[in-house]
Amino acid sequence: MSIRLYVGNLPKEEIDRDALAAMFVDEGDQVSTKVIKDRKTGKCRGFAFVTVPTDEMGDQFIEKYNGKSFMDSPIKIEKALPRSKGEEGGEGTTTEASTNNSPKRKGNNKRSEKKSTNSNPKQQGSIQPDPRWADELTKLKEMLASANN
Repeated sequence: MSIRLYVGNLPKEEIDRDALAAMFVDEGDQVSTKVIKDRKTGKCRGFAFVTVPTDEMGDQFIEKYNGKSFMDSPIKIEKALPRSKGEEGGEGTTTEASTNNSPKRKGNNKRSEKKSTNSNPKQQGSIQPDPRWADELTKLKEMLASANN
């Protein structure tokens, strides 16, 4: 079963997948890399994922490369945690076809998660002001009323 490793502290500039893979060339073809990029700028978001075939190889990989310098930044490598179901944001344009250990996510669309609860305040009855500001609000209402008269 393949293991995903998180590679953090990458510089936030344009990084080619091959440049990162060149750092791990000693591991051979068994290792695949995925640099996570911003949709708009195409620059690295500061992290990537590396997939190794076994858990033991993942531990060796972490020992060997954690703290090594990549483009003048010491990289941080650890085992990737599975994404939680309610997590927003995420990787953007990436899809991970090489790993089968992440659960399929349904309904991660922000529009489908919740509907606006206060779309029409008049339907909910009278809305009470925040008690911390109720006195100030009353004073403002009195000032507006006196200014209009």
